[in-house]
Amino acid sequence: MEARVTSQSEGGGGGGGGDDLALLERLAEGRRALESEIGRRVIGQHAIVQGLLTALLSDGHALVVGVPGLAKTLLISTLAQALELKFSRIQFTPDLMPTDITGTEVLEEDRATGRRTFRFVRGPVFANIVLADEINRTPPKTQAALLQAMQERAVTVAGETLPLDRPFFVLATQNPIEQEGTYPLPEAQLDRFMLELRIGYPTREEEEQVAQQTTGTAVAEVRPVLSAEELTDLQRLVRRVPAPPSLVSYAVRLARATRPEDEGAPDLARRYVSWGAGPRASQYLVLGAKARAAMDGRGVPNLEDVRAVAPSVLRHRVVTNFQAEADGRGPGDVVEELIRLSRTWT
Repeated sequence: MEARVTSQSEGGGGGGGGDDLALLERLAEGRRALESEIGRRVIGQHAIVQGLLTALLSDGHALVVGVPGLAKTLLISTLAQALELKFSRIQFTPDLMPTDITGTEVLEEDRATGRRTFRFVRGPVFANIVLADEINRTPPKTQAALLQAMQERAVTVAGETLPLDRPFFVLATQNPIEQEGTYPLPEAQLDRFMLELRIGYPTREEEEQVAQQTTGTAVAEVRPVLSAEELTDLQRLVRRVPAPPSLVSYAVRLARATRPEDEGAPDLARRYVSWGAGPRASQYLVLGAKARAAMDGRGVPNLEDVRAVAPSVLRHRVVTNFQAEADGRGPGDVVEELIRLSRTWT
């Protein structure tokens, strides 16, 4: 029997009115509308835009990596403007402290009674979309301030756990670690990001459009096209998209193929990998495939959807060894070869 998206009356869970098929159409329309609004300010970078939307619809976080000047910050801030969500930006610097992110307690005095009390002032992490700009320009101590927020959608201060508003996303930018003044993100924090998106230089035609568009007086206006409630409904829909058992099995096998100690690991992983991707990778491969299918208006994901999201899901979760460095192989190269190898699996 063919798998399908069920109507909400069949157990789909919360969300707005209408059945899941109508929501699926709304999701595809919302995707096109968001891409159109972002395109008013950002030229090209279609793959990066699709990756950001995949993370948003999957309720995951995304890390955008690229050299300065490639519109990483503009892209994320424009996406935030196209959504009716509370947005905050944190500029990461070497002197940034954890309390600059989570918030701090201040001592207040009641003028009438003279009584002094502490009041918690919420930091910029208390928003729906948090832009962590140049996240690797601050030391690991401050980077770690985002760990609980990204995983648990909550912040603990002075022994009290405060929930964050939903939806909640951390969209971070990072400069290549080879540049001066950068600190590599710990593996524990990298694993919190669903996707690592590599942004490259524009084509010559796109760069000419950028130069033309950004040196004039006109400023493109971006209008919001999705509210927080609508986005939450679409996230729930993505969760309800059925994943065939064969797809789940393939995603798990692909993630496990990155682990050199796994009994089924290929020679490639045993030769070049020190640490492979953990169970979160399997989850995000399936969830990313669901989101990709839903964005295309399809009710069931396929193996090509898994392969399409696999580089962004796996690349930052694979740690290569000295042999890989000696042979000029990076994590991205290993992942791409594993994906090609996976096409021969039966």
